Amino acid sequence: MAESCIRTRIEGAVAIITLDRPQALNALNTALMEQVTAALQGFVAAREVRAIVLHGAGRAFSAGFDLKESAARDITGPEEWRAVLDDDFKFLIQFWDCPKPTIAAVHGFCLAGAFEMALSCDVTVAAEGTRFGEPEVRFGSGMVALLLPWVVGPKAAKELLLTGNDKVDAARALQLGIVNHVVPAGQELDKALDIARDIAAAAPLSVELTKRAINRTYEMMNMRQALLAALDIDVLIEAGAGPERTEFNRIRREKGLKAALEWRDARFKRAGPG
Repeated sequence: MAESCIRTRIEGAVAIITLDRPQALNALNTALMEQVTAALQGFVAAREVRAIVLHGAGRAFSAGFDLKESAARDITGPEEWRAVLDDDFKFLIQFWDCPKPTIAAVHGFCLAGAFEMALSCDVTVAAEGTRFGEPEVRFGSGMVALLLPWVVGPKAAKELLLTGNDKVDAARALQLGIVNHVVPAGQELDKALDIARDIAAAAPLSVELTKRAINRTYEMMNMRQALLAALDIDVLIEAGAGPERTEFNRIRREKGLKAALEWRDARFKRAGPG
């Protein structure tokens, strides 16, 4: 039986999903993703729920997809990667597609797949001190759901994604439109719940159809097709296993994930937060 990786509750018309793998910085493993998906589907079906809040237990929202699990699965070849990445994409995009508004309350780390998950939510509230970014290019990986260009535009997206900067602070995230609000640490969930309650107090059919209309604007600009095309490229990146990816995996296998991350970051000189 899979470990319990989330906690859920309903407060009035607002449902709350808490990622609950604090010992692993709420890394997105298969069990957690399956449980989040089941909870989200249940809340969509519950008539009393009108908004859904997502946040993380412990000292981080989430550090992204679970690298230890992916290493243990030893995925090779385009066909195997396609199956895995299709599932990852469906997990991330479900928050965008959810007929009920989704609000992410993030703190600590919001990186890689978790960053894409927060982008997929309709509203994001960040605690001061939160670190954002997608470091995939630093170790030969790629983005599963390339949502960032649709949120911040090409210039900022290219800078953040091509450098792999994972030290973007909350102030810059706000400036770029990655988050809606920045609040003192510890207040992010309260702010997200305030927004969710305001949404829940509005006419539910109007809320649902307005979200659908906004999403449709992006669909008419072929966002979905662009994301799927980017996913095709990610399959090639993951299956290609370049020298950086090979060395990262070797160090991770022989010395552990911490050593592999230190090797990755040692090649980049940063003057400070981005």
